[in-house]
Amino acid sequence: MKKTVVRVAVLGILLIAVSSCAEKKAKAEPNKSAKPNIIYILADDLGYAELGVYGQEKIETPNIDALAKGGMMFTQHYTGAPVCAPARYDLLTGTHSGRAYVRGNDEWADRGAVWDYKAAILDSTLEGQRPIPGNTITIANKLKTAGYATGMVGKWGLGAPHTESIPNNFGFDYFYGFNCQRQAHTYYPVHLYENKHRVHLNNDTIAPSTKLEEGADPNDPASYAKYTLNDYASEMMFQKITQFVDDHKEKPFFMYWADPIPHAALQAPQRWVDYYIKKFGDEEPYLGNKGYFPHKNPRAAYAAMVSYLDENVGKLVAQLKKEGLYENTLIIFTSDNGPTFNGGSDSPWFDSAKPFRSELGYGKGHVYEGGIRIPMIASWPGKIKAGSTTDLISAHYDVMATLCEITNQEIPVTTDGISFLPTLMGAEGQKEHEFLFWEYPEYGGQVAIRMGDWKLIRMNLKNKNKEPTLELYNLKDDIREEHNVAAQHPEIIEKAAAIFKEQHRNSAVERFRIPVIENGLLFEE
Repeated sequence: MKKTVVRVAVLGILLIAVSSCAEKKAKAEPNKSAKPNIIYILADDLGYAELGVYGQEKIETPNIDALAKGGMMFTQHYTGAPVCAPARYDLLTGTHSGRAYVRGNDEWADRGAVWDYKAAILDSTLEGQRPIPGNTITIANKLKTAGYATGMVGKWGLGAPHTESIPNNFGFDYFYGFNCQRQAHTYYPVHLYENKHRVHLNNDTIAPSTKLEEGADPNDPASYAKYTLNDYASEMMFQKITQFVDDHKEKPFFMYWADPIPHAALQAPQRWVDYYIKKFGDEEPYLGNKGYFPHKNPRAAYAAMVSYLDENVGKLVAQLKKEGLYENTLIIFTSDNGPTFNGGSDSPWFDSAKPFRSELGYGKGHVYEGGIRIPMIASWPGKIKAGSTTDLISAHYDVMATLCEITNQEIPVTTDGISFLPTLMGAEGQKEHEFLFWEYPEYGGQVAIRMGDWKLIRMNLKNKNKEPTLELYNLKDDIREEHNVAAQHPEIIEKAAAIFKEQHRNSAVERFRIPVIENGLLFEE
């Protein structure tokens, strides 16, 4: 009898010990399900060559470079559009710009003084962009259906407060950041949004494009003091990212981190600016003649912004490792479009789009390679081969299909994308695009179609002062798009015309319409 009691007691102690160990192991290794956590990082105006692993020689990005060394680099990845809002729409919906609802930036100006920063602070109905339709299905909708906790931190740009078009209505459980992309023209805003409500920050009202005071010495650092306030938006947003990861580590989560960096204005933590001042030496101050805010050391400030973002990527990776989440997390890092030309940035000096052209007319806002080819890195330990590279031709609008396949969700029939999961896994069966498609109504009106090594471009489609161009480049032989061979290859032009006719849909928004396209005259002589 006594032996039986002892045995039962010992067995009970062992069961408690095993249970305790299992509980400790579960806490140390949360979310070891088949579904990975997914973190999609979208930088803003980061050029193809502004990361070390893509050839940048002046800006230091060791943490993002480390993601590439532990994962896969894409060398032929493209944005869906060469500016903010349509790129984000194409990404989130899996739609190319010939079918998309959003095809350009639309500030919904018929509401009133939408560009008056102070007026928008006083009247929130002036914030935001033209709302997208309420029945739009996004990546977040699909992942929420798959059981994911879904969060977005950063810049939305696809709707406005007091409308149905806010992140929380499109599959995101949590949102923190800029609802309006115009408000994101300062990194020291008066407020951000948390879900549906404004969160006021400890910052004074300094409207974007505020110049130096009259008579101020542009070589005196004190002249620029008013442009550095208290609550730095990217820091406030990063704190919310780390909190979201901590709050949802027990189940699969999706975080869409759409940081405004390195979009102008040039504002960065001073410790990073000082680092690059020491590295770059003296430079000519930027006085604000190309918009946004002046800066005494514009190149140092731009590099500081990129390195600050890189630093936060490193901090996030360290958090994932500490929490036992890193091995089961897919991280994708990319950009919304090519490098910019304004606000004091100096893309040619950084050679930001190398090997493509970086200067005005070939970067952001244009469908040349410098404006639409972007870096993309995918890291998923144990799944994606470390240090691998792929030349698969892919685009933002492939992400929807890819994440649906990863999470066993049905791919929407409306998507124009192709899953690149086989490429990530090093598996056979990767389908490839017959073509990539861009239709962009701004900067004169533009169209581009890539078909294998061939790329057709039509510019000046809405520019009354210039004749529309007809350009054809073989990217294999002419990666900088310097030798137009359209006259020698009418058969390629004919193929592009057939693709355009089949793919284009007339825009539902008048602002996005290109008359020669809407009237069926794009390829007419």
